[in-house]
Amino acid sequence: MKHRIQKGALVLAGGAIQGLGMGLFLFPHFIPSGGAGGIAVLFNYLFHINMGPALWMVNFSMLVIAVKYLGKRFALWTIIGITMTSLSIDFFESHFFILNRNLVYDLVIGSVLLGTGIGLLMRQGVSNGGVGVIAFMVALGRDILPGKPLFLINCSIFFLTGAIISWKIILLAFISQWISTTVVDLICRMSFQASYTLDFRKKP
Repeated sequence: MKHRIQKGALVLAGGAIQGLGMGLFLFPHFIPSGGAGGIAVLFNYLFHINMGPALWMVNFSMLVIAVKYLGKRFALWTIIGITMTSLSIDFFESHFFILNRNLVYDLVIGSVLLGTGIGLLMRQGVSNGGVGVIAFMVALGRDILPGKPLFLINCSIFFLTGAIISWKIILLAFISQWISTTVVDLICRMSFQASYTLDFRKKP
């Protein structure tokens, strides 16, 4: 029970930190936080769907694909994480506003927070949802850290986002992904053998 409470607290914290980086620093500049974030940005740009609900829908649809491979327990914890992220995004977008924004500061701070949140989730064996689920499956299958597959998958989506909205977004998204996935690997490496590899070899 103590382990579950601790894990739940870290999952909620990871989701909230990830949502803080996205909602307060990255999304105001239309910088995709990742593949799912890129699709959510497109939904927001094309259909004016709020970022929080759009991101949740994308994340949930991706998660359904991976339930069979990763197990129901993984899916449940990931749903908790992505729900917390979406609620956090809505909260920070609605209640906080930064005057005199600086693109470079927002890019760096948002990316570090994003990577920290994702790293906390993955250390607990929880994906950040979206294409992170696919990256998680690749990382488990090849017994590697999740940062590299996450980076490659996300960047392919950025080209589509940039083609529709602005090519400037591609450069910003690449920088954001480099920073955030580097942070993800740093955090995952701290307890890679203890929590990342062993927790998910067996489905419940």
